[in-house]
Amino acid sequence: MECATDVFLEGFERILADAAATGRRLTRDEIESRRALGARAAEAGHGWRALVRAHLAAGSRNRPVPAGPDTVLAVIEQAVDAFADGYERAQRLVIRKEEAARREFIDDLLHGRGDPGHLAARCERFGLRLSRAHAVAVAEGPEKYDETDPAPRQVAGELFARFENRRILFTTKDGRMVCIAPGDQDDVLAHFARLAHAATGVGQVAVGRPRQGAVGIGHSYEEALNALDVAQRMGLDDPLLRAADLLVFPVLARDRQALVDLVHTTLGPLEQARGGAKPLLDTLTVYFDTGCVAAAAARHLSLSVRALTYRLARIRTLTGSDPTDPAHRYALQTAVIGARLLDWPNRPL
Repeated sequence: MECATDVFLEGFERILADAAATGRRLTRDEIESRRALGARAAEAGHGWRALVRAHLAAGSRNRPVPAGPDTVLAVIEQAVDAFADGYERAQRLVIRKEEAARREFIDDLLHGRGDPGHLAARCERFGLRLSRAHAVAVAEGPEKYDETDPAPRQVAGELFARFENRRILFTTKDGRMVCIAPGDQDDVLAHFARLAHAATGVGQVAVGRPRQGAVGIGHSYEEALNALDVAQRMGLDDPLLRAADLLVFPVLARDRQALVDLVHTTLGPLEQARGGAKPLLDTLTVYFDTGCVAAAAARHLSLSVRALTYRLARIRTLTGSDPTDPAHRYALQTAVIGARLLDWPNRPL
């Protein structure tokens, strides 16, 4: 009975009989024929173990009587080696094509490009179900990465080893690591964050909110990127950022002109101070970050409490708003957040 792999042994018996009988090596044409059959076997999806077994079985069945075992084994070795070369080349090509298709799919998914119906069909191919909500986590390290770098390879290997049966995607994009997972599987994204932070040492991971459908995945990705941007502007050093916890910042930044007006009106007078606005703005930032506790703010700024109190009084004199007065505090703190989002006074309004 003919096996499924027998078609890839075409000409093997003849080569074995002729080469073993004479003790010669395989000719170039014979080697190329083995390579071509190896490539066809790989493209057809046959497993390597079954193919090797088929070659050995054929060699055992058709061993030329006069030929010694060493001669026969030498011929089989040459034939299988050429077959393996073609098989591996074809597999590498298939893997490269599959990888290119996967990266193109993820890129389209993150940016919401392409026909929704076509995207949905590709989602099934790559293991996503658009009927479920998905969340996107983005990891940023001290340097830019691509998938061939050690850190992403380590993260991907450990992530898929632990969650091999989950429907998740991993890639690198614009120098960052990206993980897409079902929105109700926060353990996947939390573990990705731990792995990424461990691999990069000082990196940050931002997680977008779970969103429905292909467009929702793109929105979740944008939220994660915005969270990383906010963290950089605001000096947030938490290793794990969640977009849901930072919604106030995009709300403030949504109307840029209103934010510029607020910062200019509330904090602009600080530019009249000796040394410019930055020292007093930094004082306000630390004062609010420490819960308006003067002693804690003074320690953080390496000042005496008296020096800090003087700075706060100077701010009150210049702006007309008292940082220690709850009635003035909200407007001042909002303006300070706005200044950090706008990178003022480093950048003019």
